[in-house]
Amino acid sequence: MGTPEHASATLILLRHGLTAVTGSILAGRSPGIDLDERGRLQAEDTARRLAGLHLDAIVTSPLERCRRTAEPLAGALGLEPVVDERFSECDYGTWTGRTLEELKDEPEWPVVQQHPSAARFPGGESLAQVSARAVEAVRDWNARLAAASTTGHPRYLVCAHGDVIKAVAADALGMHLDLFQRIQVDPCSVTAVRYTAARPFLLRLNDVGATADGLAPPPQEEGRHGSGDAVVGGGAGAARP
Repeated sequence: MGTPEHASATLILLRHGLTAVTGSILAGRSPGIDLDERGRLQAEDTARRLAGLHLDAIVTSPLERCRRTAEPLAGALGLEPVVDERFSECDYGTWTGRTLEELKDEPEWPVVQQHPSAARFPGGESLAQVSARAVEAVRDWNARLAAASTTGHPRYLVCAHGDVIKAVAADALGMHLDLFQRIQVDPCSVTAVRYTAARPFLLRLNDVGATADGLAPPPQEEGRHGSGDAVVGGGAGAARP
């Protein structure tokens, strides 16, 4: 099984479902941002997709949109979700609650896009801090669940946020944080990593099920070349269903 910090485990990362502001406003840690009807349907559909899995634990960010997304699956599996603050959304500081369109004019925007390892949101966290706390939490849960597992290789789910999941996926791939904006994580998508004593294996990335969702350009990109900027916070994806 390896040392505790390299314990074997399979981690399923689930981004929260759509809210009324996903992809337009940087919600961050704003209170009271719940799933809208589309997000609730996404959460129920994801619960049906994953209900056949055995999970040793369901862990969630403390924010409401993640807790609501995890509820249908937790109910189907008879598990009580555990809140872990380390999987919370990035603290975007003074960017919180502002539209993504206006944020593009901020002097920090190019740094977030091109040099995220150096990006710190005014009055908030750096992306390096987000990555460090999320990866530390994953290693901690891997070791904790492996120690309690009868098989020695537990499987658990974490419901979190776009930038948090991108950071964990980048770490699993051995990518520098400056490359993590190349990763896309849509609402209610599944990303899975199998950890072993030797190395992690990325099993799934931005999996939205057996559909073509996300393969066409998003509506604002159709008919023209996009800017190439990543959507801070993760964006709305194909806005399913």
